[in-house]
Amino acid sequence: MTVFIKGRIDSSNAAETENNINEQIGDSVDELTFDASELDYISSAGLRVILRFKKAYPSTKIINCNSEIYEIFDMTGFTEMMDISKAYRKLSVQNCEVIGEGANGIVYRTDPDTIVKVYKKPDSLDEIHNERELARKAFIMGIPTAIPYDVVQVGDLYGSVFELLNAESFSQLLSEGGDVDELAKASIDILKTIHNTELKDGELPSKKQESLGWAEYCKPYLPEEIGEKLIKLFNEIPESNGMLHGDYHIKNIMCQNGENLLIDMDTLSVGHPVYEFSQMYLAYLGFSETNPDDVMKFLGIDRDTSMKFWECSLKYYFEGKDADYINDVVIKARIIAYARLLRRTLKRKPEKTDIIENCKKQLCELVPVTDKLYF
Repeated sequence: MTVFIKGRIDSSNAAETENNINEQIGDSVDELTFDASELDYISSAGLRVILRFKKAYPSTKIINCNSEIYEIFDMTGFTEMMDISKAYRKLSVQNCEVIGEGANGIVYRTDPDTIVKVYKKPDSLDEIHNERELARKAFIMGIPTAIPYDVVQVGDLYGSVFELLNAESFSQLLSEGGDVDELAKASIDILKTIHNTELKDGELPSKKQESLGWAEYCKPYLPEEIGEKLIKLFNEIPESNGMLHGDYHIKNIMCQNGENLLIDMDTLSVGHPVYEFSQMYLAYLGFSETNPDDVMKFLGIDRDTSMKFWECSLKYYFEGKDADYINDVVIKARIIAYARLLRRTLKRKPEKTDIIENCKKQLCELVPVTDKLYF
């Protein structure tokens, strides 16, 4: 049952309030929620009422507290003993510019100073708080990232708000004629900072464990010898505690007053850099392989520009390596990319048979001539 508590609860009306709540509850309630959206004040007498209900119904929680009420609960230690949440500011994204879209959410610019990432699932609050903690962790470790400062409600969904004053994504800069070589170099400077950041065991999810699931899922859809070798190759990729962004592309890099910052940190993990390059290959080339126009929909640039950006990124990351070495890295990244894309398409869009058949074809050609997936 949800009980709405309103106005003021203090020594003058605490007993009456408790009686009224008990009358509403009756004998058939297992879980009790107090909605405090219209609660203006609560004294220690009111807190004792809440505490008695908490003892009677251990899962009791309080939702939609305004800032002042939440501070009272926080100062008195109630937030440590029960689930208490703030009311979320309501925000409309109608007619707002869409900066980017990923699997988990859509990023809007709500005004020149602010962007909001709206998560696609209604029950996304845990994901939002997780992304905030990941962004803070990355920031503390020296990764140039924007940290969300607020959580808002957008219709039935929730979003994270970032202050990015007049910031433009690398995608926007490229579409406005920005220098591909210069922006690729700046992108790789950040990427190297990420990959050179070592974490402790268990601090972030392992990309290897996630990727093994891709290979296992794909195996039944491939010739037996290809599927078995694919799993063997994935298994042999060494574990690493180097940080990975996990969704690294030009729409997730923002330029603000000459400073480059990362957004979309919910995919942070640890693992070998080959996983990062497999995702980057998908973003710049793989997703649009069967339909070249798709790169414009995804990244806001044409396929030629996207291909050039990918090639420049490889050049700067593997500076000093010859063309054969870089080509070998690309083959490894492509195998991982096709396994990931095959699984994703089979699960989400099985009607996209052109993508499915292309992934299977590429894996059947590349897996037999590849001895390992790491460099």
